[in-house]
Amino acid sequence: MRDEIFEKYPVPKAYMKLALPVVFSMVVSLVYNMVDTYFIAGTGNTDLVAGVALGTPVFTLMIALGDIFGLGGSSFISRLFGEKKFDDGKRVSVFSFYGAIICGILVAAILMIFRTPVLGLLGAGEATWKYASQYYTCIALGAPFIIVALTPSNQLRTEGFATASMIGSVLGAVVNIILDPVMIFGLGWGAAGAAIATVLGNVCTDIFFVWFLIKKSKALSVSLKGFHISMAEIGAVFAIGIPASVTNLMQSIGVTLTNRALLGFGDDKVAAMGIVMKINMIAALVLVGFAFGGQPLIGYNYGAKNKQRLKETLKFAYIFEGALALGLMIILGVLAPWLVGVFMKDPSIVENGTLMLRLQLAGMVFMGVVLISTCTFQSAGRAVGAFLLSVSRQGVIFAIVLAVAVKIAGYNGVLAAQAVSDFLTALLAVILMRNWWKKEKWMA
Repeated sequence: MRDEIFEKYPVPKAYMKLALPVVFSMVVSLVYNMVDTYFIAGTGNTDLVAGVALGTPVFTLMIALGDIFGLGGSSFISRLFGEKKFDDGKRVSVFSFYGAIICGILVAAILMIFRTPVLGLLGAGEATWKYASQYYTCIALGAPFIIVALTPSNQLRTEGFATASMIGSVLGAVVNIILDPVMIFGLGWGAAGAAIATVLGNVCTDIFFVWFLIKKSKALSVSLKGFHISMAEIGAVFAIGIPASVTNLMQSIGVTLTNRALLGFGDDKVAAMGIVMKINMIAALVLVGFAFGGQPLIGYNYGAKNKQRLKETLKFAYIFEGALALGLMIILGVLAPWLVGVFMKDPSIVENGTLMLRLQLAGMVFMGVVLISTCTFQSAGRAVGAFLLSVSRQGVIFAIVLAVAVKIAGYNGVLAAQAVSDFLTALLAVILMRNWWKKEKWMA
């Protein structure tokens, strides 16, 4: 256990040591997503691009469910390590690992049984059904591997192994990038090839993480020898894991609502938004990486009741995240036409995609506030605050804003809905954080 990182390093240094590997792994994942979109768009088939875009929320669902055990377990483990309860933390890591495996198997079965109605719910139509179905089916069958990969990638950082977490994630992304052209073009598998490459990348990640946990980790484990867990400990994992899961689940819902709202304006709009969502991940993943990369530091010091170091950590996190969000918003906004054009040269796609991207980026600073606040509530085990923020930005608040915006401004209302939702959710985050801070009298 590398206590010095959590207790002795200057806050900026400790935060960056934990967060930078996470950001790097997310940037590599981003590169994979960009390359994946590039190869899919390279088919020149707008229906295929739209079909994959419609099936993408299923992959996001996997990430959401993986967060139950990944972020839920790591949040609890961080607090236990802060309290010097290392044996308890190890048992929780075992529960989280095998819980993720069982969850993945159940999800794969459910998604395959209800494939037809779910595809309809996602908005797949006559032109896009074939491609959406191919992507959906392969991703659904790979659910156990995708969900399991998220558990050790989060929990290794609680022990200070942020670099190992990065290596595992990068390994999967690199395998993805290599296999994409082979399976999409070489084997002619199209949308199915893109999905299979994603699943195989996660299989490689799983193998690395299991090896590392067995050979290198001292505070975490995958061994069932002498394993036991209480209902209270399971509840502590789910209390934070479920709100964390809801965050990504709401992202799936948000993407689905956006796609369905755009269907009335043409499949080319859905295809353009599919590309824009990938580009928007440049900012989103970097912000998420820096927000959640520091989560073990927040959880550890909250568990250790080190109020001064916790305050310093949160101050640094908010200032850094806000400045970073502003910079990304400006840079990507200026480069918007070129970025969209990299994927498809169709003038309609470039024109619509440019406007879409700039409006998506408009709420980035507010998104940063929401991310740090959500991370703080999760790290401190404050389930209510984490849940409220999780269901708001791309869930309840977004759905309400989208419905109103479509009626008021039509197509442009759909595009502006996310930025407005980001602003309103940031206001909610500020209110919740202020109320919680006042209640934590020992922090005064």
